[in-house]
Amino acid sequence: MTTIADFTATTLGGDEQSLADYLGKVVLVVNTASKCGFTPQYADLERLYEQYADQGLVVLGFPCNQFGHQEPGDEDEIGAFCEENYGVTFPMFAKVDVNGSDAHPLYKWLRGEKGGVLGSAIKWNFTKFLVGRDGQVVDRYASATTPAKLAEPIEAELAR
Repeated sequence: MTTIADFTATTLGGDEQSLADYLGKVVLVVNTASKCGFTPQYADLERLYEQYADQGLVVLGFPCNQFGHQEPGDEDEIGAFCEENYGVTFPMFAKVDVNGSDAHPLYKWLRGEKGGVLGSAIKWNFTKFLVGRDGQVVDRYASATTPAKLAEPIEAELAR
């Protein structure tokens, strides 16, 4: 059975990161963008991370430029933007595609595990996937679902 531990991703700093490092944690995977109407969610994602990190939550941000070209910057620009504007300290990764034939393998798997309103395709920036401590996808949340609304399901997973 495939889990999040079966994937790797490139960090903003250019290092290959095994996502097996997050097995045993509750993981919130989010495709992000710096020039989107949902971009202010970075602040709420950081609050969730700060609030629950000690209990085992990690937020993983995956910048994506597939929706309205709202993530035009390179990795250095993305990192600086997130830190300067939203104080992001959770792990951020290099830009990825989340839909199509060039989609990152992690996103192909996430989409296959939990479809959305457009079938398995990601509709827009800031779609969120909650992954349990066992590495399995628990649920998928639309862009418009604010991170604050995820506190209850995150707490439930942390308590498992």
